[in-house]
Amino acid sequence: MVPPAYNAPGQGNPRPYYPWLSRQRGEQGRVVLRVGVDAAGKPFDVTIIRSSGHGRLDRAAAEALRQWRFKPARQGGRNVAGSVEVPVTFRLSDG
Repeated sequence: MVPPAYNAPGQGNPRPYYPWLSRQRGEQGRVVLRVGVDAAGKPFDVTIIRSSGHGRLDRAAAEALRQWRFKPARQGGRNVAGSVEVPVTFRLSDG
């Protein structure tokens, strides 16, 4: 089985919004989420598997990924549901 992909060309998935209060407080970090992706490439489940240590950043990443579109998993030449881990890094230096 080929797992789902989130960084395929043409996906057009925007970066998660960096919460203003998190920027003001200097919060940075990396959150890793597991995303269940249906056979059409739509997320049906988003779970935080590694926190950034900041709830606002974790929630912003999860909210964004719920809106993303994915290249679905493939098995036997057809699209199937699958899951993928997606890391999201929030750095103040990223603008």
